[in-house]
Amino acid sequence: MLADLEGSLRKRREQDLWRERRVLASAQGARIRIADREYVSFASNDYLGLANRRELVAAACDGARTWGVGAGASHLVVGHQEPHEALEHELARFVAPCAGARALGFSSGYLANLAILTTLAGRRDTIVADRLDHACLVDGALLARAKLVRYPHLDLRAAERALAAASGRRVIATDAVFSMDGDLAPLPDLLALANAYDAWLVVDDAHGFGVLGEGRGSLAHFGVASERIVYMGTLGKAAGAAGAFVAAHPAVIETIVQTARPYVYTTAAPALLAHALRRALALVRDGAHERDHLASLVAAFRDGARGLPWTLLSSSTPIQPLVVGDAATAVRIARALEAQGLLVPAIRPPTVPAGTSRLRVSLSAAHTQDDVRALTSALASVAAHG
Repeated sequence: MLADLEGSLRKRREQDLWRERRVLASAQGARIRIADREYVSFASNDYLGLANRRELVAAACDGARTWGVGAGASHLVVGHQEPHEALEHELARFVAPCAGARALGFSSGYLANLAILTTLAGRRDTIVADRLDHACLVDGALLARAKLVRYPHLDLRAAERALAAASGRRVIATDAVFSMDGDLAPLPDLLALANAYDAWLVVDDAHGFGVLGEGRGSLAHFGVASERIVYMGTLGKAAGAAGAFVAAHPAVIETIVQTARPYVYTTAAPALLAHALRRALALVRDGAHERDHLASLVAAFRDGARGLPWTLLSSSTPIQPLVVGDAATAVRIARALEAQGLLVPAIRPPTVPAGTSRLRVSLSAAHTQDDVRALTSALASVAAHG
C-alpha cells in the first residue's frame, strides 16, 4: 500500500504537479516574509487588504476578552452566541438576495456549499453546474446524490438544454466570479433560466463579496434579487478574516438549520471571530476608496501585460490569470519571479484543465502602483529571456 502511494507521489513530481506549503513568518499582506526573505505577494485573496488591519486585530482581541476563544459546541446545542446572531442579521441586510432574507454562518465556504446542495437536492433531483465551478459545488452535488450535469463554461444554451431534460427538483449552481479565470457568471440570464424552469439558483460569491456591487457582491453588481437565489459568501477573502455565510429566503435558511449535516454536526466558529467580522463588514461597507484603488491596479496590470507572449484572460476582477500552457512552463516562470522577490502561484491540473496551466495574479488594495509595475517588468524580463 505504501509503495502505491509513493509511486503516485513520484509521478506528481515528475509531471510538475507537486505542491508544497509555504511557511510564512509574517502576517498576511501585500508583503510577506518566508524564512529570512521578504516578498511582494500576488498570491492571496485578501482583496481589500484587511487581513492585518489594526482595526480587525483590535476587534478580535476585544472579542476574545469578552467571549473567550472557543464556542464549545455546535450552534444547535450551546455554541450560538450573541456575536454570531448579530453578524447573521447584518449580513442578511447587507447582501439582501431577496426581501426578508436571513443569513447563516459557517466555518468555511466549502461547508456552506455542501450544506446548501444537500438541502436543496436529493437522489431524484438534478443539479446543473458550470464546468468551471469550484470543487465544493461539485462535491456538494455528489454528496447530495443528485444527478449532476456540468455544462461548458458560460454556455447558457447548454445550461438550458440540461434544465429542460432534468428530472425532479432543479438546481443551477454557479460561481459568481470564477476563481481561476476571474470572469463573471451571467447571473441575470441564469436567474431567467431558473424562473423559466422552476429551479433554485445557487450563487457562490466567494470572490465577489466585498469587491463588487459596492461591496455587497455580485447580486448587487448585476442588480438581481429573488426568492430563488441561495447566496454563499466567504469571509476569509475580501473580508479579511475567516468563515462564510449563506443568505436566502427564511424557509431555505431554516431548512438548512434543521437538516443540513454540515451545519448540524459542526462546532460553531469562535464568537471572537464573529465579533471581529462585524467590524470587517463595516470596513467593507466603507471600502469605496480601497475598491477604487483596486480597480486602478487591475487596469494598470492589464495595460502592463499587453505585450507578454502569454494569454491574459478577460477579467475585470482582482483575479488576473496569465495562461502559459503546460505545468512545467508555469512552474519555471513562477520560480523566476520568486527569485526576483515576487510571489505568484503557478496553477496546474487538476485545479485547471490540462494545457491551461497559468500564473494566477491576485491583486489587493494593499498593493501599490509600483508593485504592479515591478511585476509586469519582471514578467517582461522573464519572457525576453525565455
